[in-house]
Parts: sequence; C-alpha cells; structure tokens
Amino acid sequence: MDAKVARSLNEFSATAIAKRIAANELTCEAVVRDCLARIAARESTVKAWVNFNPAHALAQARALDRAPRRGPLHGVPIGVKDIIDTFDMPTEMGSPIYRGNRPAADAACVALLRRAGAVILGKTVTCELAGMAPGETTNPHDPACTPGGSSSGSAAAVADHMVPAALGTQTGGSVLRPASYCGIFGYKPTYNTFNKAGVKPAAESIDTLGWLARSIDDIELLTDILCMQAPKSPRMLGAAPRIGFCRTEIWDTAQPETKTAVEGAAAALGRAGATVRDIALPEAFAGLHALARGTINHYERAACTAFEWDHHRDKLSPQMHRYVESGLKTSRADYVAAWRRVEECRALLPAVFDNLDVLLVPCVLGEAPKGLAFTGDPSMQAIWTALHTPSMTLPTHRGPNGLPVGIQLVAQRYDDDRLFACARWVWQKIGSDEMVGVGRAR
Repeated sequence: MDAKVARSLNEFSATAIAKRIAANELTCEAVVRDCLARIAARESTVKAWVNFNPAHALAQARALDRAPRRGPLHGVPIGVKDIIDTFDMPTEMGSPIYRGNRPAADAACVALLRRAGAVILGKTVTCELAGMAPGETTNPHDPACTPGGSSSGSAAAVADHMVPAALGTQTGGSVLRPASYCGIFGYKPTYNTFNKAGVKPAAESIDTLGWLARSIDDIELLTDILCMQAPKSPRMLGAAPRIGFCRTEIWDTAQPETKTAVEGAAAALGRAGATVRDIALPEAFAGLHALARGTINHYERAACTAFEWDHHRDKLSPQMHRYVESGLKTSRADYVAAWRRVEECRALLPAVFDNLDVLLVPCVLGEAPKGLAFTGDPSMQAIWTALHTPSMTLPTHRGPNGLPVGIQLVAQRYDDDRLFACARWVWQKIGSDEMVGVGRAR
C-alpha cells in the first residue's frame, strides 16, 4: 500500500473506504486508526466528540476485519449525534439531565448502519436536547466561530476529516446550517424518509434525520442504507436541470456573501446550460418561517420536554426555558392555525415546482458568526423543514473572512433522487473539492 495513502485514510470518502476494504486494499482497523489519529491531533481545538472511546472503536474495527463482509458499509466509520440512541455507549443529549444515560437498544438508524457493517466511531456533540444552547464544539475553519447547531459535532468532525460522515437531525436548520458553516454537504431528506425510533424528539411533526458528509456519493450510499435498499448507482440527469431561483421573502436579511453566492451560482449555472428562471413564492408563504420556528416548534417542544420541565427544570438552559415557556403560552388554536397555513403552502408546491427540477435558495444568512454562544439563524432552512421538502447544501463559496458559505437546493417532496441528480450536476459545474472541509493543509 502507498505510504501516503496509509497516512491519510481519514481523508477518504465513505464510498472510497467501502470500495477499498471490499477489494482487500485496506483493513477496517487501519481506517479507524487514521481517524483516531486525526481526532487526537485536533479534538482539543474542535471538541466535536462526547462519550468517545478509541478502544471501543478499534474493537469494532478488528471484529469486522475478522468477520465475513457484513454489507455495503463494512468498516466505514460513522459519527452519531448524541440525541440518537446507541446500546454500547451513552446517549446524553447535551444535557446534564441525561448524564450517563445508557439506552438498552440502538436507534433504528444506528442498527441499520451496523447491519451494513459500519463502525460507530463515537457520539458527536449536540446542542442541549437538539435546541440552540450550544456545546463546546468550535468551527474547524476558525475556532473563534460557531460550527452551527444543533448537529455541531457531526458537522465539525466531518469537515475536519475526523470521520467521513455523520448523522444529524434537523427541526429548523440543524443539518444544513452547520454543514454550510463548516463547508461540507448537508442533506435533509423528505420528512420521515428515515425511521426516527430511538431519536430524542424535539418537534416530532418536523424532526428529520439527515446526513453530513464530504461528497454527494456518500450521501446517496448512506441514504440507501437507511432506506433499506441496495445501493444504487449515482443518480444522474439526462439533460441540464431546470432551476427556479427563489430569493424568498427574507432575502433582505441575508449578508452580502450569501447574496453573492446564490446570485453567482444562478448566473454560473445558467451559463453552464441550466434553465434558470426567477420565481416568487405565493403570498401564502409569507411569514411561514416564523410559524415553523415559533408556533409549531415551541408548542411541540413544550410537550416533548414535559418530563424534563416538570422534574429537572433547574438543569435546563435559559434558551430551553424560553422555548418551553413560549410553547406553554401557545394556544392549541394558534398551533392548528399554523399547521393549516403550512398545509396550504404544501398544496401549492406542485405549482411552485411546475416545469422545474429544483429550487436554488439561500441557505444561511452568511458566514459562521463569531463566538460560540449563538449557533446562527435557522430561518432560511426552517421553511423547507416545515414543508417536508428534501434539501441539500453544497459548499460552493467563501465569504469575506474565508469561511464557507453554502447554497441550498430544494426539491419537491419524495423527489429526493432528482435532488441528488441535480446537486451532482450543479457540483460538477460550480463546485471544487478544494472547497470541502478544512482541506489537506492542516
């Protein structure tokens, strides 16, 4: 084996690792050792992991090396957000309430990954109960900046080449926002594409499991595993995509780097052969992000955290206090009215997507904010989460401080394969591997 390859297995994609292990070119242990070496070198700065046990990770890898090939992910290390149950390591949910909590079983998604042969490398830091109160994780591009949340550890670990891919969850923007801030791919599938058994709920009607990875191929492979289907060939388009450029009603809140990224992407894709046209969302969509983030999210979160509120209120953060108090003050009538509006907008989606393959929309307000106390504004992702549409962020641009700024692609519900195909076409035209993660210079 080439010495350079042996020193940098942690930089490989999940797809490449799986192929090389299947071809007997690598061992599971060698891959895990390189991931552990990267973590040892960088974890004191990035702080992406919690309940992390290198010996246990190596034991899994050695057991896989001794066993027949289990499946398409045989030997591939995966990170798991720490609100997702694992039977063999604690699930503490970013909260002192759950310190030392040991689930009896894996979450369904983790069990499916293990069935396919994955190594569960460890648990990644989450904001408290997948909310907005952050952990200690820093942005791998600049430790003075937030990595985003609530899937902060998953995004930072993948971006820093500690692990090729990691599970996250999104209730507002908790997969796509940290993916954009950390310069990787983030994917939120159509609602309920992935089974959520064993995942701590925040707002069950919009909670969605998602992937953070350094390639579209990896996201497709991992999605096939969680959908309990044989891995398919990369999704490809037969013709250039039809793209609707939608600034959304909160365009004016975007910083210049986001406007430049999305407008620049629209222009470049048009020059590359895509059909790109401006579209405006119907009037019914006005204020939808606020209803999703406030009324619906807070009302459901107040119910989901009833036990913690009644028995451990003093251990909840000020942010969580505000969410729960807001939810408790929300009337059932207001909650139902908010959902009626969301349903109205969902019914309008076929017209929005008429003669279009995907929407190109802003993903974040701008670069990752300075400081670790605030994980960023989720407004630009929240509308699509509430609408249950699949979405993906691509790490196509940089802002004035050299930090990543992603663009967001959105497809119609249950049209995830088309989203993959369009994302691949877009990435081939305007993406660069040098933009993904922290790069090889570190």
